[in-house]
Amino acid sequence: MAFLCVSYGYSSERKPTPDASHYAFANYLGSGIYRTAGQSAAVLNIPLSFLIDEDDNHQVKLRLPVSFGFLNYSFEDLPSGEFPDGVGTLTVTPGIEYDWFVNDKLTIESYLDIGYGFNSSTKTNVGIFSTGVSSVYQLDNQKYSPIWVNRLYFAGYRSTLNDRAESYSVLQSGLDFGLGTKWRWRDNEIEPRLFFSGKWYFDELKFVNPIGDDVMTNHTYEVGATVKFSKPLGYEFFGWDGLKFDRLGLSYQVGGGIKVWRLIFEFPL
Repeated sequence: MAFLCVSYGYSSERKPTPDASHYAFANYLGSGIYRTAGQSAAVLNIPLSFLIDEDDNHQVKLRLPVSFGFLNYSFEDLPSGEFPDGVGTLTVTPGIEYDWFVNDKLTIESYLDIGYGFNSSTKTNVGIFSTGVSSVYQLDNQKYSPIWVNRLYFAGYRSTLNDRAESYSVLQSGLDFGLGTKWRWRDNEIEPRLFFSGKWYFDELKFVNPIGDDVMTNHTYEVGATVKFSKPLGYEFFGWDGLKFDRLGLSYQVGGGIKVWRLIFEFPL
């Protein structure tokens, strides 16, 4: 959603517009190709994290998610193999995450982030703050292993361009479940899974469009599919496996005039 605003950074005459800083929220909205009001943009999130402490009832992580935004890039560019010309935005939101293992089924997660964002089209920066709490509950069903997730979180920013500040808060609820089948590929067990979720914004979230009407939404709904790997894929550097992923999937999100094709490389909810 953030990068739709960034893609609007130039009109048909290529004139710069005021800073549309919703790109500050990119790390909390997910990788994907976002489209609304005839405009498209792409975002790539890299959800880096490092385990600091762990025992039987909790773990503590250092969060370091990085997000890149690409201007004027659409879903139609993917089949032709076209890639973005350059990075339009960059956000880095380091923080701390604490996970409490209440029992073998329920985990309570909480986090606090303070970060930075840069918009190359306007040469401006934003300060970013976000915090949230979640419950992740594994339901009793061995065949389909459903996981019910509820999240409540807040994010806000302040821009250096005009000292503008905005924020939003959202309640998310969703279910991720298997199809009751698995297969093996080499030494990896692969499980196809489906998920669906809804997000409800306490205040309407605005998608800025300088060449047309702004788009307002107070809800979105998402449905998607992933494959889960028993052994993460990717690369390891000097014993660090932060660039590995254990999911791969695609989802479609819609609501309030917003359409999103989201690429998934981790737990989708």
